[in-house]
Amino acid sequence: MRERITYVQKLGDSIEPSAITIEGGTIRGPEIHAALEDRLTIALRELPLELQVLLGDTRNLHIRWVSKAAYDAVSPLLARLPPGFHLFTTPGTEDVMSNRLCTTLSELFGDISCSTPAESFTSLPRDTSTQSTAFQYFQALDSLSHFIDYAKINLCPENDTSCSTRLDSLIRASSLDISYDAAQHVIRLTALWPYQRQPVHATSRPQYRTEVGILSVDKPKTLEAHEVGISGLLTVLGQDSKPSPTMFSFASRHRDARSSFSARFLTPTGLHPTLQLLLSSNQPPSSSPPHDDDGDTRCSPYAYLTLPRIVFADKYQLSDPLYLTSKNLTALRYITQPVDLEAPEYVMQQWGSAVLVELSPPPSPRGSSMQQWTAEIPLHLRYLTPAQGGYSTIDVPYPVVFWACEADEGTEFPPNPFEKANLGYDGLFNAGTVFWHVKPQPADSSSRLLVSSVRVPVLDLGKASWVNTGTAVAVMLGFVWVVWKLVAVYLRGGHEARAESEKKSQ
Repeated sequence: MRERITYVQKLGDSIEPSAITIEGGTIRGPEIHAALEDRLTIALRELPLELQVLLGDTRNLHIRWVSKAAYDAVSPLLARLPPGFHLFTTPGTEDVMSNRLCTTLSELFGDISCSTPAESFTSLPRDTSTQSTAFQYFQALDSLSHFIDYAKINLCPENDTSCSTRLDSLIRASSLDISYDAAQHVIRLTALWPYQRQPVHATSRPQYRTEVGILSVDKPKTLEAHEVGISGLLTVLGQDSKPSPTMFSFASRHRDARSSFSARFLTPTGLHPTLQLLLSSNQPPSSSPPHDDDGDTRCSPYAYLTLPRIVFADKYQLSDPLYLTSKNLTALRYITQPVDLEAPEYVMQQWGSAVLVELSPPPSPRGSSMQQWTAEIPLHLRYLTPAQGGYSTIDVPYPVVFWACEADEGTEFPPNPFEKANLGYDGLFNAGTVFWHVKPQPADSSSRLLVSSVRVPVLDLGKASWVNTGTAVAVMLGFVWVVWKLVAVYLRGGHEARAESEKKSQ
């Protein structure tokens, strides 16, 4: 087992090496403003037996949980997903996936509503990359509390209170990634806490390596346009007596667009709500590639949505160019297939659908560098399970909004220490695309949640009995009317036949 603990500060943040003390495999320092990433690399043989069996049948698996609470991200930890529970996987045997996967997910995370992969998962576009995933699953999951309890029982050694304490800290994490590497037979658990005041403290454990980094973004003169520079201090606990200075750079596909957006449903919503995105800038990122000579930009803004099965987008509605223009949309670039446009929510097994929409920012007025603008994405609600009172409130997670820009020809993006791939949307672009992320801001500043809520009319359970009685009465009256009409026709036909027979006999 290996552990990598990284404090990532913003440009201009720093800490003096003299403020760090290392004693007996423990590092201590003052509180600093930083994002905290903690990554555990665990060999397959160190996992519980049921997980070993499950992963042995899997080519790759990526579980990504994102908190619905807004958080401040720091470069290079900028890759984002909509809030909730995401899974991307490829079975070990082509097109064959174990039904144990859904059961195991429920044991790990609690209320996971997938029945079987064949019924609940959706297919992803296949490409030639060996790292691409074949299937996707998503659902809302507010907390990691069930996973924390499971890990305490199955991963923490007995009487190890520090293990339980560290697991409890996951309740405040912004995200958790669990990725299985079939080539190396290891699983990586990566937790991220947002940029805030963090105490510098870590302790090594026997029999595995612990590396601690206190790093900040740097901009050396030799830095290429597509690279991120990092400098700071590195320490291997139990091996180093003092932190070592370091400086390095790497190519990164995920960058900060230095703009923001919020999302809300326009009112009144009804059964066909419109999700409005309010973006702070209509200009591409300042460090993105310039315009081509023919006038076409090499950057375009996109919104990637993971819609639970209660709501869906209609690809036919989003294929009308004039309608898209009126909503500041360019085109629907991807939607999960198939999407049932008629089924009510309570009979569906599929998790929902993913949608990638290219946005169309309006041009800035002459002499203006940027301006706020809006884009509107039309959605449709399914009929929901009846409820008391006749209304239900549903939450739709914020989309991920980014500018996708083409890197210069010949630019390569090898894996880096903070690489995050298999996000659903990255597989829909070529390998040379750079994602400039637009920071999500809650529309309601008092809630600090990255979800859009809408109140939906449903069948009122308190009045359902009258509906049942009324339906039964209507069906019975209809049946009686049909029988009466058939009898009337029969009697009239029989009378006419008798009259005709008597007439002939005379």
